[in-house]
Amino acid sequence: MPLGTNNVTNTTAATFIPELWSDEIIAVYEKSLVVKPLVRAMSMVGKKGDTIHIPKPDRGAASVKAESTQVNLIAGTTGELIISIDQHYEYSRLIEDITDVQALNSLRKFYTEDAGYALATRVDTAIVAEGANFTSQLEFTADGVQTAAGTAASAFNDAGFRAAIQVLDDNNVPMNNRVWVISPAMKKELLGVSNYISTDFVTGKPVESGSIGSLYGIDIHVSTNLPTENTDEKGSLLFHKDAIVFAEQLGVRVQTQYKQEWLADLMTADTLYGTHIYRPEAGVKLFGTV
Repeated sequence: MPLGTNNVTNTTAATFIPELWSDEIIAVYEKSLVVKPLVRAMSMVGKKGDTIHIPKPDRGAASVKAESTQVNLIAGTTGELIISIDQHYEYSRLIEDITDVQALNSLRKFYTEDAGYALATRVDTAIVAEGANFTSQLEFTADGVQTAAGTAASAFNDAGFRAAIQVLDDNNVPMNNRVWVISPAMKKELLGVSNYISTDFVTGKPVESGSIGSLYGIDIHVSTNLPTENTDEKGSLLFHKDAIVFAEQLGVRVQTQYKQEWLADLMTADTLYGTHIYRPEAGVKLFGTV
């Protein structure tokens, strides 16, 4: 008896070829990441072991070079940072009746987009959590900032932001590769400050585009993964790229397996990585009421 047209062939099952799912999930994952591209990333892909050792040299100083003298060697005071590769997250779906999935080709997008976004959220949340280890923990006051003491006394204000920038300046943090990661609530506050939306002070059209761009030469990024502090305030992170290290041992991997007992395909996407503070003086955690 012929199989007829109800069997799943390579043609009808094309939407479930693992390579297609993998490419789409990875694309959404990369697009959904906000914080990961802003920190120092190290690839451990293909390497064994559950820890990575990173050299952490002390800041050196240049010496005067006198004529006919040897160079002045800097003492070997290199420290070491040990990162545990211990964060393993997966996203799995059991997809029944695959023929129906092929009948609606766009249905695949719902699964791949959700998987990529879910894994990216885990990664960004882990990196953001390292902000608790920044040397400076500040909160806004009515006319500036003070060392965080529990509950922020004020919402965002320009004087406080400039004071936070000065903290990085005083710590000799390079001017390039500085970023400020804020919450949607903080973005709302910024869009209400005339200096930040007036074309007299900024380029572009923040009110029209909804994008602030940069302030005082620092790029602004919005993330929903910043933790809420003390129920009524939101933390933001002002930092340099070297403040945090992200070490990835397994990039997003997508695997599929047919489960006959369920007449379904099991799709799993996972990733394995570790995060650690690297230069705690190169970051400021800045609180404000929301």
